Amino acid sequence: MKFTERAERAVAIMSPADLANFADVSSTRPEVSLYAAMSRSLGDMVEVIVEIDRAIATAHATRALMVDQARQWSEATEAVSERRADAGWSPAVRAQRILASSLACALRVPERTAERLVADSELLVHKLPGTQQALTEGRVSWRHATTIADQARTLPVECRAAFEAAVLPHAERLTVSLLNKKARRLRELVHPEPVDIRHQRAAEDREVALQLCADGMAWLSLFLPAAQAQAAYNRIVDIADHESRNAGRVPFDGDCTQRSLTLAQRRADIAAELLTAATLASGRDNGIRATVAITVPVLRLLGVSDKPATLEGYGPIDIETALSLAGTAKSFIRILTNPETGTVLSVGRDRYAAPTDLRTFLRVVDETCRFMGCNRAARLCDLDHTLDWVHGGQTAHDNLAHLCPSHHHLKHQTGWLVQQKPGRVLEWTSPGGQIYVTHPAA
Repeated sequence: MKFTERAERAVAIMSPADLANFADVSSTRPEVSLYAAMSRSLGDMVEVIVEIDRAIATAHATRALMVDQARQWSEATEAVSERRADAGWSPAVRAQRILASSLACALRVPERTAERLVADSELLVHKLPGTQQALTEGRVSWRHATTIADQARTLPVECRAAFEAAVLPHAERLTVSLLNKKARRLRELVHPEPVDIRHQRAAEDREVALQLCADGMAWLSLFLPAAQAQAAYNRIVDIADHESRNAGRVPFDGDCTQRSLTLAQRRADIAAELLTAATLASGRDNGIRATVAITVPVLRLLGVSDKPATLEGYGPIDIETALSLAGTAKSFIRILTNPETGTVLSVGRDRYAAPTDLRTFLRVVDETCRFMGCNRAARLCDLDHTLDWVHGGQTAHDNLAHLCPSHHHLKHQTGWLVQQKPGRVLEWTSPGGQIYVTHPAA
């Protein structure tokens, strides 16, 4: 169906008269479901929105081509200019600054943003043709395309084609956040330089940044080695979750406002208090320590492999950091991968609850909630039987998946349907009939 025809249908769908007609028909013809008819109409509307989004992606691809043409024109013009290279401004520098300032003024964006647009456009047009084509056809969004560009930017030229071929299929099914995780992992597989060396170099750029915002607010950002940042974040989340679960019982320090705080507010307050006072009032953080899960390939420990370790929630990290974490005691979960793991993968119908080693295995493999686009950490999710236990589902790795409380309720309380396919791939069907799949992280 053409886009205009679908759009016209969407405008006409579910008018008050339509609703009345559906109600009349469903009252006289029991086989016609009002809910089913409305769900199909919703599906049509979603398809129209998808097509509009594809048109936006195509426009972004066209913009990238035009920006790159403007870059080439500016460089060619300045190359034949008779201006002197005063103050170190070579023709190339002049071309870059002229184009960036012109775009910044025309688009009403900062010059740094304009410079990034020029760099992304050049990379997509000349170095990542597959991604540019997918953007042109509306199969990926601009943000997906620039996420791929960010990871490819620092790859050696000869590695970019292999990286693009591996990551592009994932860009067509993942959110930007999840694509960023997948792209980092795939980048490690094709990068010829060991991650240990790159990490040492990158760690030199660690810093703290303050960005002032409106209404007396500000962003405080820390650029840290991933293991430290993940541990700090996990500790904040664990303390906030502990407080949230107990908020309805006894208010902390007699402050009843603690009961009404959202989880996001709690995390922000806890982070600020830890940074400014080193610990929390009344020792609320006692007994709660940062935890990090590190997966270390056993062949790497034996010195016969250069495969990197994996930090839960982040991806590949250097082996020196991983071994340091794995060697510490109770604060870290140590997981050694081996082709013959011995992990219990099923207890069948013998019991409802999954054993500890199976839960740990699934947490590391799933990494996040298995609903489309949800990035909530698996350790904060429910372990759900895809085929419900009461309907004969087994407590097995291929019938269990992590769902956050919100999407767990969505599965049971709405018309969303889910099936687990081979490889622990989840196939979700929306009430409107659209089908989506999600894959485990590992």
